[in-house]
Amino acid sequence: MMARFEIGSPTDVGSGPYGQRLIYPITGGTVDGDRIRGVVTPGGADWVVFDSDGTARLDIRVTLQTHDGAIIYFQSTGILVINEHFTAAINSGQMSEFGKTHLLTQPRFESGDARYRWLNQTVAVAEGRASSSAVEHRISQVLPIGV
Repeated sequence: MMARFEIGSPTDVGSGPYGQRLIYPITGGTVDGDRIRGVVTPGGADWVVFDSDGTARLDIRVTLQTHDGAIIYFQSTGILVINEHFTAAINSGQMSEFGKTHLLTQPRFESGDARYRWLNQTVAVAEGRASSSAVEHRISQVLPIGV
């Protein structure tokens, strides 16, 4: 599944005990996969903490609305290691490339809709890429050996 989050200008909370916190509003986006497709509704955000080593701790929380009307809560935590490729892509207004940016997350889903309850038991991992206006996550379901 591919998830695209469109982001707005951040709010700078300042430097706290864990590092510099910025809150990036998520203004929209899309999700598209074999079993789920829909939109990211406005109102979510990524609460990011940047530490002194150039590592960003991500905490993404959004609401998804599927093409058939289901509502799904999506939360993903992870790490972005700021490197030269990422910085060059952001500064040029381009999207960084998968595999060249250390942007890894652990998505989690919640739904009360019977058609999407399978998401409640799904364990997933994601690799990301970013630009100055959007972040994309390539999400994969983790299956136990033998399943």
